[in-house]
Amino acid sequence: MRIVVTTTGTAEDAERLADGLVGERLAACVQIVGPVRSVYRWDGAIQHDQEWQCWIKTAADRVDALTEWIKAHHPYDVPEVVTLPVLGGNADYLSWVTAETRPG
Repeated sequence: MRIVVTTTGTAEDAERLADGLVGERLAACVQIVGPVRSVYRWDGAIQHDQEWQCWIKTAADRVDALTEWIKAHHPYDVPEVVTLPVLGGNADYLSWVTAETRPG
């Protein structure tokens, strides 16, 4: 299992991405956290923005397809897509994540 993290500029964009990822069976679950404050450099200037963070639960073998889907559907020019390994957990939950990310 993997957790993929991305951010969006609005709650609506976060929900739209979550619906699409779960609907396409690229994710079993997406938790939307926000708003959070992000500070970063873009186009040579330091930016301060409010964003919504998406914690996406998926199977390891779905990460590449999930990443490409986010890149194709995200409103940002360069969306954050960071993948974190899951080293353990409730075996029933981990199995559920895998089952939910199998193509229907």
